[in-house]
Amino acid sequence: MGGFSFGKLTFALIVAILVWSSSIETCNARRGKHWRHSRGTFSSLYKKKGKNQGGHQASKPKQKHPLPTPEEPVAPPQKGSKFNVLDYGAKGDGNSDDTKAFQAAWADACKVEASTMIVPSGYQFLVGPISFSGPYCQRNILFQLDGTIIAPTNSKAWGKGLLQWLEFTKLVGLSIKGKGTIDGRGSVWWTKSILDDSIDNEEKLRVPLDNITVTQDPQVSSSLDEKMPSTKPTNSKNVLIHTTDLACGDDCISIQTGCTNVYVHDVNCGPGHGISIGSLGKDGTSACVSNITVRNINMHNTMTGVRIKTWQGGSGSVQGVLFSNIQVSEVEFPIMIDQYYCDHSSCKNHTSAVAVSNIAYENIRGTYTVKPVHMSCSDSMPCTDVKLTDIELKPMPKGYHMYDPFCWQAFGELYAPTIPEIDCLQEGKPSSSWDPDETGCAA
Repeated sequence: MGGFSFGKLTFALIVAILVWSSSIETCNARRGKHWRHSRGTFSSLYKKKGKNQGGHQASKPKQKHPLPTPEEPVAPPQKGSKFNVLDYGAKGDGNSDDTKAFQAAWADACKVEASTMIVPSGYQFLVGPISFSGPYCQRNILFQLDGTIIAPTNSKAWGKGLLQWLEFTKLVGLSIKGKGTIDGRGSVWWTKSILDDSIDNEEKLRVPLDNITVTQDPQVSSSLDEKMPSTKPTNSKNVLIHTTDLACGDDCISIQTGCTNVYVHDVNCGPGHGISIGSLGKDGTSACVSNITVRNINMHNTMTGVRIKTWQGGSGSVQGVLFSNIQVSEVEFPIMIDQYYCDHSSCKNHTSAVAVSNIAYENIRGTYTVKPVHMSCSDSMPCTDVKLTDIELKPMPKGYHMYDPFCWQAFGELYAPTIPEIDCLQEGKPSSSWDPDETGCAA
């Protein structure tokens, strides 16, 4: 009887426990996520216990992927950042094409105000035609050139109708500094046997003396297999060029239409064609050049010294030019204004011309080999306000006939005795003077 009662009691307790467990599961199931979380915990503990006790192992639950850790944003380059072309894959061995590396370095430098693009010393970078351009670049970028940049000599690298090799355009506050070298390897342009290019017509004035043979420079061989483009780059404002050595087969510096506020000083020029304004007004175009200063220049073995050259038929004006403290050595034509410029075998005559006015030559000294002064101005647009001060040019025979100073339709004044005497410059104003306001160029 007691045993029976104990059995009933045991059975009742088991039933009560089952009912209690069922009520808990039902309650927790209604709680949604809380139940799933607690059930997962219990299940994990059960499986762990079963494994340790050698029981049946349940399938391993799928693990949840952890949430990705957010990356810290990369700070944009700060003002004044530096960008070295070597960091962009440039080799600098003189053979590998480093054009893309230069483009990539510039693209980053362009985005940062007062940044520096570095072309390091000790390397020779072969760079094809490239434009370092805006107008969306930041201001005051420094192009630090301490290495050497060389141009390709294969015409295929240049394409057709190209206007530049290294072009800097639509930029504000750009500086190019350093102790490096830009080597255009320009002999591929001026080697006549390959290019058959025309030459400056001033060479026609070089007449060899009788019984004297003038030895031409040896022709330079190259890998050029097609004619190179002949168009030159133009147009800049507020430019400073100084403390530079320039040697080439053409103008050391060529100042073209649209140029204003250009200051050139402390430059060594030669060999080459000197420093030129022009040529301007080709094919009847309008040209405007103003406020140009060229001073403290050494020129050796150049064709011309300081020169202004314009085509017949053009329009516009060249005004406000100062050539000061120019030292020339064995220069063929130290001072030149040529309003009849023609680089062909013959050119048609035109009455219109690019007007030339307010041109000053001060302290021009040294030696010449053909003619000290050549001023050939337009009949319809004479040169006006030409000022010559402290001119001392002495002949140095070099196998050519020597000429006296020549002036045509050039009006101005001599402010000091000159050597040789320049008596061809006409005083005052021409009878048919022109109005600077009528040239179409802003003052």
